[in-house]
Amino acid sequence: MLELGFYGHRQCCPEVFASGLHVQDFNQGQMASNSHDELQLSKKHEEILGKRAVLLQQMEICYEQQKAKRNQQATMSQAARERNAEILEDFQKVEERLRTRPLLHPDVLNLQTRYWASVEQKLPEWESYLLGKSQAPRCEEMILQGLQEQKDTENNSLPARSKSRPPRPKPRSAD
Repeated sequence: MLELGFYGHRQCCPEVFASGLHVQDFNQGQMASNSHDELQLSKKHEEILGKRAVLLQQMEICYEQQKAKRNQQATMSQAARERNAEILEDFQKVEERLRTRPLLHPDVLNLQTRYWASVEQKLPEWESYLLGKSQAPRCEEMILQGLQEQKDTENNSLPARSKSRPPRPKPRSAD
């Protein structure tokens, strides 16, 4: 019987020929080994297909989540655009009302100006109280000064008093 290698040549598998195996013996051993390898490959193939199916399912879920997120963002973006348009419209209406609003009477403007000047003047005295660091200032000097300012304002804005009423007594200072 001829001793041939797997491909029919001695050069291909010299170890087979050295062991004295015949082609039939080699093919039977090779077939048993091949069926075992095929079984392992088949199992590996099934495992890979299972992993592939899981990955495809995960990719589909991820894609659907991204799609839902994009839709939600688009909805939120549209709602924000509508809110911004409403706010802008409201601002424009308020701006127009302010432009067309009649101006205050000069006496009211004068009172408003004097009020804020008074507030600015007294602010340093009240600042620590307003910041919560001390008690409200209550010195007699401030009370007297306030009464004097009130009296000066009354004298300047009112016509001459009638002679029937006596003048008010001046507050006494604590000496």
